[in-house]
Amino acid sequence: MRGQFTGWSEQAMDVLWQLQGEPTHATRERYRADRERLVRQPMIALLNAVADTDPRYEDFSVWHYRTDSWWWQHQAAVIRLGRKIEIGLRFDLDGLRIQGAWWYPDPGQVDMFRKAVASEGSGRELSAIVEDVRKKGYDISGDVMKRPPRGYPTDHSRTNLLRHRSLIAARPLGCEEWLHTPEAVDRVLAAAADLDALLMWLVRHVKRAA
Repeated sequence: MRGQFTGWSEQAMDVLWQLQGEPTHATRERYRADRERLVRQPMIALLNAVADTDPRYEDFSVWHYRTDSWWWQHQAAVIRLGRKIEIGLRFDLDGLRIQGAWWYPDPGQVDMFRKAVASEGSGRELSAIVEDVRKKGYDISGDVMKRPPRGYPTDHSRTNLLRHRSLIAARPLGCEEWLHTPEAVDRVLAAAADLDALLMWLVRHVKRAA
């Protein structure tokens, strides 16, 4: 039976604090079991709780540890909604962070994105969605070209979007008392709702290339 999410404990923060800087191999091994129990397993429980609310959220991964110390200091997870389209979560000493992202695109996906952005209907829709997400406090970023892509007019009304080769909307959710309680599930679901229109636009228009 999978564990029920109850929040991250204060002890989880203590473990992450011990792993700051460049922890030695011995230090990592000393805290491996506590980190798994107090940091990674609660993220798995959180993702299970989120997945229970919507079948679209059932394909998720919670990352293991890697050689780079960053992976020991930050617990990352993703919910896959489409090819290279996902919700990302990260828990660390700064609290919980969420992002909606289309990134590391397959060959052909960037062309699909640009065609949809250039089209009046879908392009205007994305422009409005991005502006709405920005107003909700999300930073909009991605791999952005310095100039508009070839084949599109330099004075296109959506040239800023056309220059994107990936698109990310992210914001911190905070490090407040709710992080240590089941309320964190509701916080994640509320943020996922903020990102839903953007991610579903991407699912519709940026499919896997043939």
